[in-house]
Amino acid sequence: MGAAGFPRLGGLSAEYMKKQLTDFASGERANPIMQPIAAALSAEEAHAVSTMLADKPWPAVERVGRAAAALGVGEILALRGAWERNIPECVACHGPGGVGVGEAFPPLAGQSTQYIAAQLNAWRQGARNNDPNDLMGHIARKLTDAEVGAVAQYFAGLAEKGAGQ
Repeated sequence: MGAAGFPRLGGLSAEYMKKQLTDFASGERANPIMQPIAAALSAEEAHAVSTMLADKPWPAVERVGRAAAALGVGEILALRGAWERNIPECVACHGPGGVGVGEAFPPLAGQSTQYIAAQLNAWRQGARNNDPNDLMGHIARKLTDAEVGAVAQYFAGLAEKGAGQ
């Protein structure tokens, strides 16, 4: 239900999802839908649901790295950043094509435009701050509305391109 702004969960790291559930349950990450659900889960249930979802496939995505040509605003921010404004390229942390790296940096490609934009806006507004050292908050607060939309469209589009491969 990407168009409604809900995230794709299947294929995310189980550890990443467990952290998010813990943060929802404690209120460190605010969401009126997820907070009561996460708070009602036992540790065993959170582990079971995270493990089950992690075993699901993630969609095929086009793996684009820093060496690729960067043409539009979203693509430039994703692959080159805006270092004059202390904005690193998204792929530095989230991996080539935004496929995610480890348990701390989730995939961006494969999520919907609406979800990515909503999360960036939550960091911009201080409604989300459950990442180490507020790294995403510092970055997101430097983005304009147009840049948020462009980056979100870019990463969502990589999954669409990957599906055709």
